[in-house]
Amino acid sequence: MLTPPDAPFEEPWQAQLFALTVALNEAGHFDWSEWTDIFGPRVRHAEAETYWQVWSEALVALLERKGIAGAEEIAALAARWQAAARATPHGRPITLDAGGAHD
Repeated sequence: MLTPPDAPFEEPWQAQLFALTVALNEAGHFDWSEWTDIFGPRVRHAEAETYWQVWSEALVALLERKGIAGAEEIAALAARWQAAARATPHGRPITLDAGGAHD
């Protein structure tokens, strides 16, 4: 069984993922029992993944199950953000426009 990391967040993206999950719950997109139904079994059966990789996969699965977003949509948006981050000078806010893609 996978155990949580010693520190709550080792990387900023982990804190952001946690905050996104909480925000989606607070907005009424899912309740915590739905979250634990998806996340719990994944944590118990995880082998090579890290805790936060499992968390991310569980959130994608829940978003798909609820019809909020599919894995392809999420991957495409992630790719846009990554391109924008690469195109943004250090110290400047990252926007999707910076990656050459427009909303």
